[in-house]
Amino acid sequence: MTTQAEHFSERSPLHSLHSGARLGKLGDCSIVTSYGGSDEAATAARCALLDFSNLARVGFRGEAAASYLGARGYELPDAPNQALSQNDGGQVLRLSQNEYLLLGSLLDAGSRIRQEERDWQYDGRANYLLPRQDSHAWLLLSGQYGSQVMAKLCGVDLGAEAFGPGSVAQTSAARINVIVANLPLGELPCLHILCDRASAHYLWGALLDAMQEFDGQPVGIDALP
Repeated sequence: MTTQAEHFSERSPLHSLHSGARLGKLGDCSIVTSYGGSDEAATAARCALLDFSNLARVGFRGEAAASYLGARGYELPDAPNQALSQNDGGQVLRLSQNEYLLLGSLLDAGSRIRQEERDWQYDGRANYLLPRQDSHAWLLLSGQYGSQVMAKLCGVDLGAEAFGPGSVAQTSAARINVIVANLPLGELPCLHILCDRASAHYLWGALLDAMQEFDGQPVGIDALP
């Protein structure tokens, strides 16, 4: 049964593009579980686009951010422009020497990251909260042709040899600023793409256009391993 996005208190900036999709509950938000395709898992393995914009994310910046996050149980990348998957399915991206972006996990519907944002208090140390839920949209490009899709939109080489798992690029795609992280889900190749929330509709369309050559389609999270 299809659930309307309007039934949830928070909506993705892309909710109007998910007409007819089956939606599931993600905390107080919704997430597309399926578009009703016959084999969305096969599409995800080939070339697919998912909207993760309602999954929690938050940033921290400052000289004390690393020690703060380490004390909270996070494993941190060794250098800027690297990312690490966490045991709970979340992700930590290191964007600069002292800035980190935490991406929530589907396994807990992003609850750990939402709690991190609620728990933070300034204690005099150089560790500052950077809310990212309302500033960035989060798209997931899955499948074997992801780097070829991005090659049409981005001047940075995101192929497997130059941009392996755990790599992060802060660049432009389709002429807008993006953060791209290569973070597979098991054996499934996945490029996580974050852009300005106001540009989400534009980038979604640009990606779908670039995906046509590979029979790419939007899918829901039920297609993921």
